[in-house]
Amino acid sequence: MRTLLLTLLVPGLLSAQSVPSPAPQHGQRPARMMVRNALVIEGNGTPASGPRDIFIEGDTITQIAPSRAATANQPAGTAVIDAQGRYVMPGLINMHAHFQDERAGIRMPADYQLKLWLAAGITTCRDLGSDFAKSSVLREQSKLGQVIAPRFFLHRTFSMPPAPRTPDEARERIRQFKRDGADGVKFFDLYRDIMEAALDELHKQGLRGAHHAAVAETNALDDSKFGMTTIEHWYGIPDAALENGVQSFPADFNIAREIDRFRYSGRLWREANPDRLKMVLESMVKANVAWDPTLNIYEAARDLQRYQNQPWFPEYLHPALERFFAPNPEYHGSFFEHWTTTDEAFWRENYRLWMGAVRQFGHLGGTITTGEDTGFIYNVYGFGLIRGLELHREAGFAPLQVIQHATANGGKTLGQGHRLGRIRTGYAADLLILNGNPLEDFKFLYPPVGNQKPGIEWTIKDGIPYSVPKLVADVKAIVRDAKKK
Repeated sequence: MRTLLLTLLVPGLLSAQSVPSPAPQHGQRPARMMVRNALVIEGNGTPASGPRDIFIEGDTITQIAPSRAATANQPAGTAVIDAQGRYVMPGLINMHAHFQDERAGIRMPADYQLKLWLAAGITTCRDLGSDFAKSSVLREQSKLGQVIAPRFFLHRTFSMPPAPRTPDEARERIRQFKRDGADGVKFFDLYRDIMEAALDELHKQGLRGAHHAAVAETNALDDSKFGMTTIEHWYGIPDAALENGVQSFPADFNIAREIDRFRYSGRLWREANPDRLKMVLESMVKANVAWDPTLNIYEAARDLQRYQNQPWFPEYLHPALERFFAPNPEYHGSFFEHWTTTDEAFWRENYRLWMGAVRQFGHLGGTITTGEDTGFIYNVYGFGLIRGLELHREAGFAPLQVIQHATANGGKTLGQGHRLGRIRTGYAADLLILNGNPLEDFKFLYPPVGNQKPGIEWTIKDGIPYSVPKLVADVKAIVRDAKKK
């Protein structure tokens, strides 16, 4: 009688306490959502904490609080994910991505790549130089929740033909990219006067820069002097630490021939002077130049057989990628026509020195991020980034540091440190609901192979929950259909 009287006197009490909470729907953003009883990894390097309840309204985290009893009140209609015994961490930020809808002239459905990224927990991609018209549409559709995809930050390629030849042309190109709606600019090899003008204009226009330096007149010291945002891979860093200013190439070396380029880039780090390298790294830290090492993308060079026989290939490798990966001088990165035991030995040493430099950079206070550069060199979308996290661990970083590289550091480097990369009130609702502890094993983040239980149960991007089992089933169906054709 007393319960009935209270119900009559307090409108909404029955709906708040008695109506079952709805389950989240794949691909549909609820007005309100609650992730309950979670062990939370914030993304800023601090330890896991829980159990906690995470409250989401629309696309934003509105509150994080110690978990209450399962019968605690929540507004009627709140979608609930019970994360009892599960870890919850921020969505991953892929700082070196390429949207590709074909490989080797064979079309690939956009869903293949986009759903794989989400299935691997990637909620944000910095796209470095893809087809800008297509990527711009995708960026807007993702922002509006009209497509199943991560969010995108788009960098245009500075050297697209006709490449700027003078400082004035360099400035105009940057201004044009700003008018077109680019978020930043990707640079390759540059002359010093062109670089100085381009980066000066870049800062004036409020854009960000990513530098894949190659072997060129400019290197990491110029990046520090003129204010580049990130250095990609490693190019330009050991180059700036060479005793003689140039690597010891053989007389018949041709940098335009990819087998030469990759063979001898595997012998570069051993020529860098350690004292000079420390000076280069310190200059980067002082100038706030971040390093996005993409440790996964060249690993095939140190262990080719491993990469040619990855366990996820049968279910997840699209025939277009398979064709593109096969040795062929027409396709960038498909250079393994005659890759030798000696090449692998040099690259193993190269990795040891490269990882040591990344570790030293981190110890000096440098900002390290994670990117995968997949679609090349036997790397499949999403899988490449998770392998990169494992390699950051191999390089000597603690698991909490690695997760910080892949979350908060990415948000900071994108200029979105107030909004992306952390589980914090006021931040975007980008969350991964995990069936295991990523601090123990990053393999929980890989999409499942065979009959494995998915490590990630839900990927939430902008408050939109995506069921990972549903995503991987869609991707596997795409691959099966493509193989039939």
